[in-house]
Amino acid sequence: MGDRWHVEVDRSVCIGSAQCVHRAPDGFRLDTGRQSRPVEADTDASEQLLAAAESCPVEAIVITLSAGGESVFPPEE
Repeated sequence: MGDRWHVEVDRSVCIGSAQCVHRAPDGFRLDTGRQSRPVEADTDASEQLLAAAESCPVEAIVITLSAGGESVFPPEE
């Protein structure tokens, strides 16, 4: 069984570039305020979701392991 991730978008940082929606259309949606939201907060780990987080120009997407809360993205310094 693969990892489960918890995905959050910091709405105070999100600028609505929609890069996450383009990279992972099944993982993110823009709301009426043109800010990103994860389709599911807890989901199976996927390369698409990681690529979406990496493509965010303001690093508004935070991914942690559902079990334990260790950081997946952004990487810890």
